[in-house]
Amino acid sequence: MHLPQLVGYLDDYLRVRSIPDAAEALNGLHVANRGEVTRVGAAVDLCEATIQLAVEREVNLLLVHHGLFWGGLRPLVGPQLRRVALLLQHDVAVYSAHLPLDLHPEVGNNTVLARALGIACQGPFGESRGIQIGIWGELAVSRDELRERISRALGSPPKLMGFGPATTRRIGVVTGAAGTMIAQAAAAGLDTFITGEGPHHAYFDAEELGLNVLFGGHYATETVGVKALAEHLQLKFGLPWVFLDHPTGL
Repeated sequence: MHLPQLVGYLDDYLRVRSIPDAAEALNGLHVANRGEVTRVGAAVDLCEATIQLAVEREVNLLLVHHGLFWGGLRPLVGPQLRRVALLLQHDVAVYSAHLPLDLHPEVGNNTVLARALGIACQGPFGESRGIQIGIWGELAVSRDELRERISRALGSPPKLMGFGPATTRRIGVVTGAAGTMIAQAAAAGLDTFITGEGPHHAYFDAEELGLNVLFGGHYATETVGVKALAEHLQLKFGLPWVFLDHPTGL
């Protein structure tokens, strides 16, 4: 498939031009190749390790959540030079989507994780950069059962701060590093909040606001969206794909 055709489709499907994001996200095509895509690699992060995995698996389009410029503008020296040199040497293109992927209603991290947990989604919640980036829904299960479902969905047990009701009812999901949004979850009338990670004071926010908060890991909670997007491209265009796993444990 021609790279420009695929990029145009992704830009429209993910609405990258209309969703505000951090400047360093630079959503869209980060690096072009010679113009053809035959195999897609889905990864959470663009780094040397995932580029090497792409080369080994004969991937020529890396689809990532955190892209080449996530650390901000940096000179092309050291690791940044090695990354770019590997991509160019092996003709690997890079397409990155951050918030546009988090909040997408079909393949977004939040929606896909909520669906895997059996949460009946009711609507958006949680504001960042002037837009609502999370979702909330209903699920009546015990805290322990919810913790087990997250563990099965992500492959590792989440950290549970169990300060809410023993049986959940209204659950919010914002993947990644959204631990600072606990107060927003409480204000939205939720009793449980699922995210990837948060700052130290998140514990006290959960305790004092009376919420169940589960940290599933920044990396782990953001594996689901890139996988869903790559699967969508396979169904839409017949492009084979592979997940390039390089977990951080964070």
